[in-house]
Amino acid sequence: MTITHNEHKFRCALLWWTLSAVIGLTVAVIAYAIGFWSLVAVIAGLVTFAVCGYVLTEGFCRSPDELNAERAEKAEIEARRAPYLAANAKAAANPPVSEKPGSKAPKPAARAPAPKAAPAPAPKKAAPKSAPAPEPKKAAPKPAPAPEPAPAPAPEAAKPEAAEVGKRPAALDAPRGGSADDLKRIKGVGPKLEKLCNRLGFYHFDQIAKWTDEEVAWVDENLEGFKGRVSRDDWVAQAKLLAEGGETAFSKRVDEGDVY
Repeated sequence: MTITHNEHKFRCALLWWTLSAVIGLTVAVIAYAIGFWSLVAVIAGLVTFAVCGYVLTEGFCRSPDELNAERAEKAEIEARRAPYLAANAKAAANPPVSEKPGSKAPKPAARAPAPKAAPAPAPKKAAPKSAPAPEPKKAAPKPAPAPEPAPAPAPEAAKPEAAEVGKRPAALDAPRGGSADDLKRIKGVGPKLEKLCNRLGFYHFDQIAKWTDEEVAWVDENLEGFKGRVSRDDWVAQAKLLAEGGETAFSKRVDEGDVY
């Protein structure tokens, strides 16, 4: 009798979940024996059962065909992303002239020296008295010179803006026909990254499939929190296959509900 893929996975999962139940029961008995409350012991056993069952099932219930397909897919992605990594390295190694280290900002103009105050006149000698002379009138005090205004600070040199890496791809204001493609079928695009792509105007596989090396470099640089993900996971090759109606090993797992 031929055993299907789903039957194989079900039998494998049943085996490991049974073993996990034994492990969980053992943990609960040990916890109760060393003095824990019965409720705490039961919770500890249930948590152990759930964790062990999930880990063992995900680790051992995968068929050889799935493992070989995943290895082949990884090798193909590594080979295809090499040109994009080279484009990113080339853009980073040749920054604009305004950003190169060693460029000096213009020096501010030197302040002009303050003018020197004129020396005060020497006091005149009094004439010899033959008779009491009238007292000379005191000269009126000269007004103090107005303080020199402080020179205006020299304007700061405008900081050069960072050069944009690559070229921005064509974007859409909304998905065509009001329905966007499920970008999560591309390996490396999760729910959060799919929303970020939609905010940038990317909704369909055929948009991503047409990206050039310069456009890939731009998207790699502008994915906040996910820089380099496009070239690292080779989105373009995956999108081309999905846009033509094909499937990848990862997209099949997404369609079967095994990923999200």
